[in-house]
Amino acid sequence: MSPTRSIVRALRICAVVLAAALAVDAQEKDKAMGQQVIYRTVKVDGLSIFYREAGPTEAPTLLLLHGLPSSSRMFQPLLIRLADRYHLVAPDYPGFGHSDWPDPKQFDYTFDHIASVMEGFTQALGLSHYTLYMQDYGGPVGFRMALAHPERVQALIVQDAVSHNEGLGANWATRRAFWADRPAYEEKLRTNLLSLATTKTRHIGDDPNIELYDPDLWTDEYAFLNSPGQAQIQSDLFYDYRTNVDAYPKWQAWMQKVRPKLLVLWGKHDLSFDPAEPERYRKDVPSAEVHILDAGHFALDTKAEEIAALVREFMKTQK
Repeated sequence: MSPTRSIVRALRICAVVLAAALAVDAQEKDKAMGQQVIYRTVKVDGLSIFYREAGPTEAPTLLLLHGLPSSSRMFQPLLIRLADRYHLVAPDYPGFGHSDWPDPKQFDYTFDHIASVMEGFTQALGLSHYTLYMQDYGGPVGFRMALAHPERVQALIVQDAVSHNEGLGANWATRRAFWADRPAYEEKLRTNLLSLATTKTRHIGDDPNIELYDPDLWTDEYAFLNSPGQAQIQSDLFYDYRTNVDAYPKWQAWMQKVRPKLLVLWGKHDLSFDPAEPERYRKDVPSAEVHILDAGHFALDTKAEEIAALVREFMKTQK
């Protein structure tokens, strides 16, 4: 082969290799763009509702409902890990995060009301079908939404959220007393609910590996809980928690009848609820997947990779 032909051939090979490299780079950039989290607000019933969104809108949707005293921020690790294949939407409830905090004198902080606002939120975004991912307070909100519009719910993911009276455990005795006599127990309830020690314990529980937890998790939430107006907002909503206990039998009956596709994720170091609660879900839905994680109440704090993998496998069955 002549030197000229050798040079031409080498240049062609280089061009092919370069084109392939550029194509891979473009694919990686497209993938990165698909995993970018977008931060938006939408008006619902006159309120500005903040939400995080990631992933292609035509993909299966995960509606992520947060707990106390967190916000949609708790789902950030999941959004960046699953947005390559799924559409994830995580709103802040009224009174939480970056959504409006209406005055309790003008807005009833009840789970019925918040569920109604979240229904309006899904309509505003055009979310007609979704898998509900419910953590802590997300359970009471999500089950209300599921029973109101079961045709919209394709599956349930429960992460440290209770739907059985026994699941609340012995440490709820004072809280039950607050429900029975609010004036007598409100100060004690607020002192406990809003304290730095309680806020920290919600995250760590009895996990000996405290070095895995970012202290910003509880210091940020403590600052939030002690913002002007939050004491009243949170005590009003916590007082309404008694209505969830009354509704538990309805939620159980619905699960037993419908047998939804169900994934239960539970941090074994969670001190907020009874440790036997995840297995109670399997009694309602025998086909439920139940996974006990080496984590606390907010399992995404330390087990985001494991949870993302479990959710990804579970979602593959939602065809």
